[in-house]
Amino acid sequence: MRKILIVGAGQSGLQLAHGLQARGYDVTLMSNRTADEIRTGRVMSTQCMFHPALRYERDLRLGFWESRAPRIEGLGVSIAAPDAPGGAWAAEAGGWGRAVDWMARLDEYALSVDQRLKMAGWLDAFTQRGGRLVVHGATVSDLDYFARQYDLVLVAAGKGELVSMFARDAARSPYDTPQRALAVAYVHGLEGRPEHPDLDAVRCNLVPGVGELFVIPTLTTSGRADILFWEGLPGGPLDVFQGIKDPAEHLSTTLELMKVYTPWEYDRATKVELTDAGGTLAGRYAPTVRKPVGRLPGGGLALGVGDVVVANDPITGQGANSAARCAADYLDSIVEHGDKPFDADWMQATFDRYWESARHVTRWTNTMLAPPPEHVVNLLGAAGELPPVARRIAAGFTDPADFEDFFYDPAKAAAYLESVAGARPAG
Repeated sequence: MRKILIVGAGQSGLQLAHGLQARGYDVTLMSNRTADEIRTGRVMSTQCMFHPALRYERDLRLGFWESRAPRIEGLGVSIAAPDAPGGAWAAEAGGWGRAVDWMARLDEYALSVDQRLKMAGWLDAFTQRGGRLVVHGATVSDLDYFARQYDLVLVAAGKGELVSMFARDAARSPYDTPQRALAVAYVHGLEGRPEHPDLDAVRCNLVPGVGELFVIPTLTTSGRADILFWEGLPGGPLDVFQGIKDPAEHLSTTLELMKVYTPWEYDRATKVELTDAGGTLAGRYAPTVRKPVGRLPGGGLALGVGDVVVANDPITGQGANSAARCAADYLDSIVEHGDKPFDADWMQATFDRYWESARHVTRWTNTMLAPPPEHVVNLLGAAGELPPVARRIAAGFTDPADFEDFFYDPAKAAAYLESVAGARPAG
């Protein structure tokens, strides 16, 4: 039986641990926190898992919260502008109206589960199913020792000292500084959108030159909730959360900014309250792709997993989905490799297999971080008039590879819009 060590108990590390465990591998999982510490701690992320990622979880009997989490069946986009409808109010009160606003239904529902619930539950299930858990914050020197005890060492801890083992891939990392300041609040009491009061949907609100507000229905430790998630351009009016320590002040700042820049979202948030004292998060990081093979001082090797090797900005909602895909691809590569040595060539080939999908996510995410070119603005605007365009953009959150065919190139975008418009019934 091959012995495998996984360091890190997030989406990719835990999913991979369960997958290997189910296939009879001797798996040791290292986590820097216990399940109870995760469950009672601060929120760790935003997340929205689309159909392919949910399928990986179902296959491993890990969909514990599927009957309780709100089913996200739609995805909507709004683009704010001072002179859009509602702009008279904007001129007087400093707020913005909506120049674009549309909603599209997803082909398959998505789910969001607070990672405090999810990772704690998966950690408990791993030990209940016979897995070996070591609660310890691993260092490079620890891995140097363990590399001699295990057939394969996988690093799925995307922060801290261990990440320094994996060199930045400059050719695939166009940004070397954070492109957004991130601020998250989990809340109870958000009212439904009046246009779709009974539809749970992710709402993407784009405020040109300022940032983005995402609203995501979720399941948290205290039940049904919503995530209010600001992404602000560094140095801009949304970049004000870094020094805020008080959760109540964090929420009030979130709402004040919504009142100015997304008043249509603020109108349904006037009665919200935080889910708990740990329901806020703020930070920033530079989107980075790293080389997958880490070399230890004693000559051993470690393979980077998930956010360790591909850390995209959350602007496109792909982080947890990419981590799930990485774990699934790595699982297949490990099983297919049989009893052969896990050498550097195999590690690189295993990452390359994952990169075939991750490259599409990275390109789309990095595109959305930049000021949108005219043809992208045209696509997003046309979606409000042409439902097939709205559905295709929404479907791209499930399969970002499709954006290659119509989203990036002005000529392809124009040809696509012309074909859709030409197919509309006359009159």
